[in-house]
Parts: sequence; structure tokens; C-alpha cells
Amino acid sequence: VTTFQLCSEQLSSQCHYDYGMRAVKSTIEMCGKLKRELGDSYQEDQITLRALRDVNVPKFLKEDLPLFENIILDLFPSTEQPKVEYGNLEPIMGACAKEMHLQLTE
Repeated sequence: VTTFQLCSEQLSSQCHYDYGMRAVKSTIEMCGKLKRELGDSYQEDQITLRALRDVNVPKFLKEDLPLFENIILDLFPSTEQPKVEYGNLEPIMGACAKEMHLQLTE
């Protein structure tokens, strides 16, 4: 809840940003899904951190992402960032980009 309160105060005002109970519910559901998938390989704070990112980052504007990351770092200062494995996604994206004469960025 603190995360969403800070986001509502610090991020830009966009009609598609939701910091209410739906956002809390979505994050809790994602935490449960990740806990079932990952088991005990991650600590609870790492699962919460990843769930917050997975649920919120896709809807934020590029300009708000650094602010969100700073909020997360302030709230989880000693939590090791969980490494997300995307399988073959990155190599396939690289091949498609090369075929289309595009250059990937981080």
C-alpha cells in the first residue's frame, strides 16, 4: 500500500494509472502466482518486489520508470533484485531486430 501511495504522490497523473484496491489485489495475486511458480527459490521480499514490477511497469510512461525504480529501491533497500529469465525471448528478439535492420537497446 505504501508503494502505491508514494506512486500516486510522485509519478505523473495519467488516467490509466491505478493505485487503488485493484492495484493492490493485482499485486497480491501476482505474488501468489510467483510463489507457486518459484517455490522457495526466492524470498518473500524478492517475490513482492518482482510482483510490483511485473504488475506496474507495463503501464507506466517511460518518464515515470526511473521514479518508480527509486520508490522501489527506497522501500526495498537491502533486497537483492530478482533475476528474471525470459528463456529464448532475447535471442529471438535480437534475430528479428537484425533481420529488420534495427538495433536493440537495454
